[in-house]
Amino acid sequence: MKYYVLVALMCVTSLSFAQITMSGVVKDSIGQPLELTNVIAIVPESGGLESYSITDSKGYYKLSLAKNSKFKLQITAIGFKSIQEEIVTKEEDIKRDFIMKIDDALDAVELTYEMPVQIKGDTLIYNADSFKNGTERKLEDVLEKLPGVEVTEDGGIEVEGQRVQKVMVDGKDFFDGDTRIATKNIPSNVVDKIQVLKNYSEQRQLSGVRNNQDNVAINIKLKEGKTNFWFGEVKVGGGASTDEALYVAQPKLFYYNPKYSLNFIGDLNNIGEPALNGRDLRNFGGGFRAPSTGSGTNLNLGTNVGNFLNTNRNRVERIESKLMAGNFSYSPKESLDFSGFVIYNTNRVDVRERSSVQYTDPDLGIPDENTTQDARQGTDNGLVKFSTRYIPNVNNQLDYDILGRYTKEEQRQRFVSSVLGGTSQFDENDPFSINQNLNYYLTLNETNIFAFEAQHLFQDEDPFYNAIIDEKDTYQNTAEVIGLDLNQANFDLVQDRRIKTNQFDGKLDYYKVLNKKSNLNLFLGTIFSRQDFDSRIFQFLDDNSTFDPTPLDDLSATNDVRYSFSDLYAGVRYTAKVGAFTFQPAVSFHAYGNNNFQNGQEFGEDFYRILPDVEIRWDIKNSENLRLTYNMQNQFTDVANLAQGLVLNNFNSLFVGEPTLENGLSQNVNLRYTNFNLFNFTNIIAFLTYSKREDQIRNIVDFESVVRNSTVFNSPFADETFTAFGRYQRTFGKIRAEFQANFNYSKFNQIIGGNRSTNENYTQSYRPGIRTNFREAPNVNLRWQYSIQDVDQGTRRNQIYTNAPSIDFDAYIWKSVTFRTDYTYNSVDDGTNVNTFDIWNATLSYRKERASKWEYEISATNLLNTQSRINTNAGNISFSLQETFIQPRFLSFRVVYTL
Repeated sequence: MKYYVLVALMCVTSLSFAQITMSGVVKDSIGQPLELTNVIAIVPESGGLESYSITDSKGYYKLSLAKNSKFKLQITAIGFKSIQEEIVTKEEDIKRDFIMKIDDALDAVELTYEMPVQIKGDTLIYNADSFKNGTERKLEDVLEKLPGVEVTEDGGIEVEGQRVQKVMVDGKDFFDGDTRIATKNIPSNVVDKIQVLKNYSEQRQLSGVRNNQDNVAINIKLKEGKTNFWFGEVKVGGGASTDEALYVAQPKLFYYNPKYSLNFIGDLNNIGEPALNGRDLRNFGGGFRAPSTGSGTNLNLGTNVGNFLNTNRNRVERIESKLMAGNFSYSPKESLDFSGFVIYNTNRVDVRERSSVQYTDPDLGIPDENTTQDARQGTDNGLVKFSTRYIPNVNNQLDYDILGRYTKEEQRQRFVSSVLGGTSQFDENDPFSINQNLNYYLTLNETNIFAFEAQHLFQDEDPFYNAIIDEKDTYQNTAEVIGLDLNQANFDLVQDRRIKTNQFDGKLDYYKVLNKKSNLNLFLGTIFSRQDFDSRIFQFLDDNSTFDPTPLDDLSATNDVRYSFSDLYAGVRYTAKVGAFTFQPAVSFHAYGNNNFQNGQEFGEDFYRILPDVEIRWDIKNSENLRLTYNMQNQFTDVANLAQGLVLNNFNSLFVGEPTLENGLSQNVNLRYTNFNLFNFTNIIAFLTYSKREDQIRNIVDFESVVRNSTVFNSPFADETFTAFGRYQRTFGKIRAEFQANFNYSKFNQIIGGNRSTNENYTQSYRPGIRTNFREAPNVNLRWQYSIQDVDQGTRRNQIYTNAPSIDFDAYIWKSVTFRTDYTYNSVDDGTNVNTFDIWNATLSYRKERASKWEYEISATNLLNTQSRINTNAGNISFSLQETFIQPRFLSFRVVYTL
């Protein structure tokens, strides 16, 4: 592996030495430097872009050009006459200054070649063709080549370190702006411009008074000829593996015009490439944002998804997926918009894991355990959303959204333990929810603005769990605690739960514009939540009858809990801009009600709390700023932690809640620096965060052999986390280099075996990387991930070292063949053992020319036929090694037809 990385680095270095630098200063006629002037060099024969630069505040530019070549130089700036000259390079660098004359006619600047990057206010515009080399197939392939843009493993998009909130196509939400659906499905060949919208706001009236600095959106502008016309692609194929025949069918069809748009995505495959998995859909929020976000109250309504194993595509033995998704938008008139989507998705997944757990404290008397898990999961998801927006004039806006979600999921799992023996488990859950959102915005006049935002959630969950425990002797003590009938051939344990949630979240804002640089925000809001929690544990007997157990220690095998939470709050926020600084202090006053009723008793309290919030921002210059934030948050649990009857997390983890739990309080500080330099495409991101949490809900844990018995309490010991992160990225001509470092420290407390257990975790990671983006030559992307996890478990200290170098390679050959391959090597060293695995994938595609409608593709995944992935983890009282079996080598042939 080191040899191949070295060869790739030598190739990249040799290509960089084949260039010279042309640099200088661009000034106006009186000698003043011109900032943000476009300087581009074009290859005369092909008309292709060789290099480009945007002048900095001193008017300085720099181009990287091939030696002994001829180029056409073009210099443009708004309000000035353009300069066009021919230059010839030799072996030496070139120094050249330019003087631009004012264009008295003020005609539009005539460009013979589009600039790769432009800035217009808060909008950063990338010309997609300037970064393409012919190997791209999806939107994510283009985004990864843009300076300052990152695509994460989960399909998220980051611009200058900030998460993109939504993706639009020609100004219309693409499946409600979900970034994963967009990056994985929008064809690269239809993308003309990529507009990064900073300080994005969907409410024009609030754009000048509300803090939108964390809001970033992307709008994809389609190429000419793609509107009023169907476009997309249809992919079909098949192949073979060691176990079964393979198939794939993926139609993707899109239609856009100024009045309406239609999008359809289909997927049918068993090659391990699901368009969406269950986790993606569970996290799919449909664009909803709670009005109370930022109020200082954090109510955690947990999702009761049972004991379902992780089904990330890289952690399963087999996955079969089906998807039908449709999205529409319609504007019958300029003031009225309708939009919505329908998504139906099914996944059938096989998971196999093998684990080894060593407990670090011998005084606890917990035996080490080896386990295997074989599971088959089935998930059906359905989502429907409808939205409407009415803007009759610039002073009024009304929005309404409704999202319905239904899921049917089940899992059958065989669990074998070296301590407890074999257990067959079955999980089933059919949850559904309806989320509604109503917003109204009114501009009374230039200095008075009102905003009303309300959201209602209804959610119904019914997780069912069944465990058949083969070996009674190893489970005897736990069975007695639960109160099971011991005179049976085995223990057939069952749990039914039902959790209903009703939550209203509403807020009224009043903005008073004091002057051009300051405003006052008065707000009044409320959160009201009601949860009903019912559960029952029972036993199937040998004669198929049921038995209701009576647990020991006065516990109950049933729960019937009614939990209500309310927060009525009012506050004020002041925003003032003083020079390059923006100050935004705020304070909110909260009246809380937190009560639960169970077993004929009522628990809870009413109390008051004042929560401060402050943000200070220093805009050092364009695209460079430093921001400091501080806030206090009240954190509240959901009903599951309050139920004092016995609950099975699973057969080897028993839980009892605490009805007298109180809220936790956290104090959070964040210092963030960002700098994006368009002159040399340097992107710097750094931040420090510190959080101190008091009265947090933590666990009290006891063990019976390897069976975990736990409850919760408000910890009197403060928990702390500290994170430091930095990333430096710079583009040198066609080469982009970056270095990323991260340090994290966390400390949390719990009670284990009657003693306080303080767990301190130090994690540091480093990731250097270099990638090229040559138009003709092959391109590589080299990365090296190195991390150290240092865990102080009190009685033992563990260090885990992870090395993960990787390389991606792509080449566009003979203007018809695309070859892409990626290789990743992983090494995990826990100080005793070194575990390794590697993954190699490759794709070879042929299309007669770029504009050809037909493409033929051979794809190979896991070429080395790696059987499993290894993960090592040091917890608070244990050290574990987990082996997850993955999909075998797949070979498939595919045909793609482009509309």
